[in-house]
Amino acid sequence: MAANARNRDPGDTQDRRKARGAFFTPPAIASYIVDWAIETAQDKILEPSTGDAEFLVHAVGRLISLGADSPKVHGSELHAWSAEEGRRRIAAAGGQADIAVGDFFERPVEPTFDAVVGNPPYIRFQDFTGDQRARARAAALRGGVALSGLASAWAAFTVASALHLRKGGRLGFVLPAELLTANYAGAVRRFLFERFSSIELVLFEERVFAEAETEAVLLLASGYQEGAATSAKVRQVRNAAGLPTMPPAISWTPADPAQKWSGATIDTHVMAALLDAVSADQLQSLSKWGDTKLGMVTGRNNYFAMTPATVAEIGLGACDTLPLSPPGSSHLRGLELTAAALCELGEKGRRTRLFYPAEGLFSEAVTSYLATGIADGVDQTYKSRTRRLWWQVPLMPPADLFLTYMNADTVRLVTNTAKAYHLNSIHGVYLRPQHAKLGWELLPLGALNSFTMLSAELAGRAYGGGVLKMEPGEAARWLVPGPSVLEQAREKLLAIRPQVGEELRGGKLAEAVTMVDDALLIETLGIPRLTVRAVRQARDELAGRREARGHAVQD
Repeated sequence: MAANARNRDPGDTQDRRKARGAFFTPPAIASYIVDWAIETAQDKILEPSTGDAEFLVHAVGRLISLGADSPKVHGSELHAWSAEEGRRRIAAAGGQADIAVGDFFERPVEPTFDAVVGNPPYIRFQDFTGDQRARARAAALRGGVALSGLASAWAAFTVASALHLRKGGRLGFVLPAELLTANYAGAVRRFLFERFSSIELVLFEERVFAEAETEAVLLLASGYQEGAATSAKVRQVRNAAGLPTMPPAISWTPADPAQKWSGATIDTHVMAALLDAVSADQLQSLSKWGDTKLGMVTGRNNYFAMTPATVAEIGLGACDTLPLSPPGSSHLRGLELTAAALCELGEKGRRTRLFYPAEGLFSEAVTSYLATGIADGVDQTYKSRTRRLWWQVPLMPPADLFLTYMNADTVRLVTNTAKAYHLNSIHGVYLRPQHAKLGWELLPLGALNSFTMLSAELAGRAYGGGVLKMEPGEAARWLVPGPSVLEQAREKLLAIRPQVGEELRGGKLAEAVTMVDDALLIETLGIPRLTVRAVRQARDELAGRREARGHAVQD
């Protein structure tokens, strides 16, 4: 919903506005979109979630400036008070308001509008339920888009709104940046490329809507049903104040419009270098090396994951626990997790043992600990009560490599020298037999290059606090050096391994990456140093934007 904070319904609380996805659009953004969308005094304009008519007020002003006399503008709005306030503001601006009160998805489709503009409601899937969701999904289906149950409200609004355009019409929307990266938005991304001949994106370095807890992007799509777009123009500004003086656009061509659009923010020369490395098999998806799998779910980590001191205090035997990479991933910042390192973590009070008594005769210590678990209700947690034996966590074999799941800087691969088991706070990589020795020895080191780090920013997704999150499916597409490349660079990488490990232990990731870039990308593969530097800068810019958004959320 577009709205203006100058005059609000006194009974309309913040919680009520949030429930219907109402977030106030800065006038500078509404004005920019309207000025782009309206080209002549005769243009017919629709705003599908009018609010108190911030967009339509600007539309009236734009139409009058182009020579219209008392122009009529159209909209739909669920909130009756806002609709009435919108009518008042439009009249005060010199226009006529045709605002229907009700659900936009029940509005008859009229493919007669020259432009549809606005800021669709941002309602997350868990709050977007019932009849409204059903109507929204049906409206999107009329456009040939089947939305998943995870889709937020904006996705249906985008598709349904386009159906109201005449041939050649323009769609100007403020959307959450989920448009670029959310898996559920893939069908919407494809729809836009197939239905519009031209697509422009404007990205912001700073958050536009503090209440919405999401990053915003401007979608400017034109030429409805006049051909399919093959590329998009992308601009980036710091905030709404920078819209009048935006830098030149970067042209970006996605390999598949339905896939994530993270690459839209990257310089075309950098993207070309990345694609060239893939074409030459210098970079391959992690799935070529093996399978990435979620870690084990215990049902109660503070019961099943134990410190060595607790194991000793209880009197458990050597056969009652298994070595465990402790919950979290802060300890996985080097190249390998050794048995000695695991022992040191245990001495520092980390939970490095997994309670896993074998079936059969239990010792007195095991019997007592099981009784403690029952007294604390551990046996009644969902995971425990659905097991054949509540106290036996379903084991996965120790992974060859660990892959960090939530990352402040970049995704890390760590060799599991300790042969420890792992929980679902990290992922396990199980290497294919033909690649096991090489991958175990060199892949964590080789993955510390700028190309692979850039790929991590593209394959993963930004999470709360600016963290880079990598799910197993995303990790499978993560680009790492191929086996033949690591074999070719073997001697150079082994030579720098001690120094890289030292830099990592000192928290000097950038210095470690520079060493790997020199040995692997420049000296082995012959990639020009300037190209490597540009790729590194592109990765740093993406990571910087992710971290800046995280700081903005915390502030």
